[in-house]
Order: sequence, then structure tokens, then C-alpha cells
Amino acid sequence: MVELAQKLPNLHLINADLAPTRIDSRSWNLWHIASLWVGMSVCIPTYMLAASMVQAGMNWQESLLAIFLGNAIVLVPLILNAHAGTKYGIPFPVYARASFGITGAHIPALLRSLVACGWFGIQTWIGGTAIYVIIGILWADWRQLGDGWEFMGYGLSDYLSFFIFWLINMYFVWAGTESIKWLETLAAPFLILVGILLLVWASTKVGGIRTILEKSDELVQSKGDMPFSQFLLTLFIPWLTAMVGYWATLSLNIPDFTRYAKSQRDQMLGQAIGLLTSMPLYAFIGVAVTSATVILYGEAIWNPVMLLARIIEEYQSPVLGLLAMLVLVVATLSTNIAANVVAPANSFSNLMPHKINFQMGGLIAGVIGILILPWKLLDMYQTWLISYSGLLGAIGGIIICDYCVIRRRILNLQDLYSEEGAYTYSRGFNNKALLAMAVGILIALAGKAHPTLEFLFNGAWFFATGASFSIYLFLMRGKGPLEAEDVW
Repeated sequence: MVELAQKLPNLHLINADLAPTRIDSRSWNLWHIASLWVGMSVCIPTYMLAASMVQAGMNWQESLLAIFLGNAIVLVPLILNAHAGTKYGIPFPVYARASFGITGAHIPALLRSLVACGWFGIQTWIGGTAIYVIIGILWADWRQLGDGWEFMGYGLSDYLSFFIFWLINMYFVWAGTESIKWLETLAAPFLILVGILLLVWASTKVGGIRTILEKSDELVQSKGDMPFSQFLLTLFIPWLTAMVGYWATLSLNIPDFTRYAKSQRDQMLGQAIGLLTSMPLYAFIGVAVTSATVILYGEAIWNPVMLLARIIEEYQSPVLGLLAMLVLVVATLSTNIAANVVAPANSFSNLMPHKINFQMGGLIAGVIGILILPWKLLDMYQTWLISYSGLLGAIGGIIICDYCVIRRRILNLQDLYSEEGAYTYSRGFNNKALLAMAVGILIALAGKAHPTLEFLFNGAWFFATGASFSIYLFLMRGKGPLEAEDVW
């Protein structure tokens, strides 16, 4: 910080967490990045994602195609935005200063953070269900705690389990970003192995994968004689948008991680390998194992926590139960910290760098994750994904246009931390970026104004991204790249 203080006079714009990562401090290689994505992708929401699509009326092939295509599409902005993190060592809130202005960057950073807080709450609630089962195995009266008291349909033991898992998350927040790398690297291969073992168990019990997939047709809500065009507009495209929205969050703040990458090759290949393989695989496992439960138990058990609880009861093995639930806890924890805490922690730190560090920012995100009532967000899964995809798509279109087209991947690093540099714009705000963002969001929301415009909302991310990109490019025409400062 001493060296940076000499170069960057506006100390209220920087602290140790927002400062550029020095080249000699970038230790994440290709496999660290790939493990990061495996750890984030292999989680309960991914397991249940294809299930939601199947319940909506798509078969397992259509569901997996939507998941793979969505991941392939969102990989493009992921790699483009990650480039800035790796080249300059900067986190997302600092990166956003180039397009939105030194002060205006708070707007996209905070919007991204609020979405992350929602996801943090959802993942913490899901992880809490695994804690609930673990304690129930160790303590028989755990489920009766509170003598029937309920709030919003859940009892005292449900909320205590949620709070316990919340505290575990806060421990890793306090330990810092390097603890996340350690957690992801440890958890990723183990979690993939457990998923495959679960699939092997299911196929062995029912007579093979072919039997499972044939049974999966019983899970599909009938589409009747729906024409292909109607299927495309009312089912496939909305779910494709939701799938892109699933990682639209990370497509913005991916520099928070790639600032630690050793090279562009490491971040690009690491992301492609980790994202395009692990998520479709785990979603397939979710559909296949759920199909097997129809044969084994006469009902579809979509939630892996409930399924494992059923298996534990069947085999009467507390040790097996504890191991299985601990796996789910680690899976959810590794996703939650990386995907849903790092972004808001850095964004809140960016508000007041001299008072809020990464740890304090993560704690603020954790508190908001409780107040947002995550158990209610789970009741509106697809709408939640599509709605915020339009919001984040509008931000992403501007940032990508600014960095890749307007500035041709050249930033003035010192000016990113200065109130009197190239990114001051009008009193710290780039009004052109704010206008382009507002138009992109409004175009996506227009899909809710009238049934004939519903396609705008169903494809919210695509329309918002395209509109904000185009408008920003038009408004910023003639703006050229600036001379880049050396990276630290």
C-alpha cells in the first residue's frame, strides 16, 4: 500500500482489497480457475435446474441443450470481462469505473451485489437444510425443537440450521479470498466423484441408464400438440435466458477472481473447461437420479437433500448419512462464497474503501442475505433468474462495449484510482453509460407491459445486452483508447 499511496493520491478510492494485484502475487493457474467453476457449478441448484425445466414441459435432452447453450453463450462475456482482471489485476468495482465513472461505478456494482445477496440467501437456506439433516441424525429431538412454533411455514430448527450454515459462510469470508481457492481446489474433484457415484447407485438399482432415461418421460408435463414455434418462444427461449441469467452475475464480476490468474490462457481455458463440462454433467445427474426415484419410491424426489435423507433411512447408516450431508454442505459452501460473497464484499468496500474492507463488506452481504427472505425467492425460481438477467445484461453490454470496442482493452490504471483522470466524466458519472443502461433495462421490462411484447422479457438478457451495447457504442462514438499504465 505504501508504493500505491505514492502513485495514487486519492486514498479514499483504494484500499488493500481494491488495489491492483501485483504480478508476483497472481498464483491461480488453469486448474485453480477450472476448479473454481466446478466448485460453483456442482451444487444443489444446478442439480435441480434441469428438473425445473422438465417440470415446465421440456424433456431431458431439451433441458440439457438449454443448459449447455446458456453456458456457452455466457462464457463469451465471462472471458471478455475476465481479460481486464488478468491484465490489470483489478476487481470489478474498479473495472466498472472505466465505463460508468469513478462515482457512477457504484451503481452497477451495487445492483450486481443485491442480486448476489439474494443468491447468497438462497444457497445458505439450501445449505441449512443439509445442516438440518446432519443435526437430526445426531440428535433425535432436533426436529421437534420449538414445540411446533412456525414462521412463514418453517420451524425453529429450520431457522437455526440456516443460521449455523450462515456462520460457516462468514468464517470463510473472514478468512479471505485465498481460503476460497483452497476450498474450491479441495472440493471440486471430490464433488464430481460423489455425483457420479450417486448416478451409478441409481442406475444399478433400476437396471441401467437406459431404463432411467425412458422413465424420465413420466416427469415431463405434457406439451400436447404445441407447435415448434410456440415451444421455442414460451419454453426454450425463456429457459435459455434463465440459464444465461444463472451466470450473468459472474459474467460481470469475474475480474474479482481472474485478477489472481497467472495468464490469459489460464483464465480462458480454465473457465471453458470448468463451466462447459461440470454444469451439464451435474444437471444430467439430477434428472437421471430423479427419474430413478420414480421407479424406486413411486414419486419424483427432486431435492437431493430429501433423497439422501430417504437413502439414509433405508440403509439405517448414520455414518453414511453424515458423509453424504457433509458433501452437500461443502458443495453449497464452495459455490456460495465464490459466486455470491466476493462481488458484494468488494462492492461495499468500494463505497468507503477507508472504512469497509473485504471482510466487513462480506458481513454486510451476509446480513442482507438474511433480510431478503431467501425461502420466498425459491418459490419464483425462473422469474427471479429472467428478471435480473435483464438488469445485469444491460450493465454487461456497456462494460464489454467500453473495454473491448471503445478502448480496445487499454485502460489507464492510475486514472482508475483518481478523481481527476480520464474516468471522471461529469462529476464522477458517465451519463451516457447510465442512459444506455436505463434503456436496456426498460426494453427488457417492456415485455411485461403487453402480451405481444412478452418475447422481450422472455429474452431479457439478450435484448437488454444488445440494446445497451448498441446505444452506448453510438453515444461514445469517436472516443479512442488511452495510453495504458504499467501493471503493478
